Amino acid sequence: MHLRCAKGTITVIEAISEMDLSPADDTLINRLLVTAFDDSFGDRSYFQQRHHLRLVQRSGAEIIGHMALCYRSVRLGDALVPIIGLADVATAPSMRGQGVASALLKEAIKIAQSSQAQFFLLFGNRPIYAGHGFVSAGNPVTFTALTDAHTGAVTTTPTSALMVMPLREMTWDAGAPVDLLGFSF
Repeated sequence: MHLRCAKGTITVIEAISEMDLSPADDTLINRLLVTAFDDSFGDRSYFQQRHHLRLVQRSGAEIIGHMALCYRSVRLGDALVPIIGLADVATAPSMRGQGVASALLKEAIKIAQSSQAQFFLLFGNRPIYAGHGFVSAGNPVTFTALTDAHTGAVTTTPTSALMVMPLREMTWDAGAPVDLLGFSF
């Protein structure tokens, strides 16, 4: 996908399998994440755990936007449900407001819709997500805490940050507990 941003630069969105991520792109993604967030990423191109697919948007040789997709199953009540999780969303500070995140999110939604996942999930509360069809869900969530890429305790907590987009005919049960069956994305 090619876009022309307000600054006139042509940018490209690429989908890169985690196993095909080059050392150079790994470094560029780390640089973007460190610039975009106050959290420590160390020398990693991911917050706590590697993902399955990366979406990157480039301007020349630089990566100016990034989203990571995680394909896995979670428990929604008693049901084992395939989902896509969205993580490590970042836009270069100099490119914010230029449509980078929207373009990446549209591509991420297309990928999620073409998968076997029933739902697209994320943890966040930015208006961009609601604007693209995600709705807030107040389900209690169980996950394995990871801190600085170290395993922590299994935690169950209510959250107001969970957002859900249905992808198929299954209805999200807003009252059911959600077990992520591992770390949060």
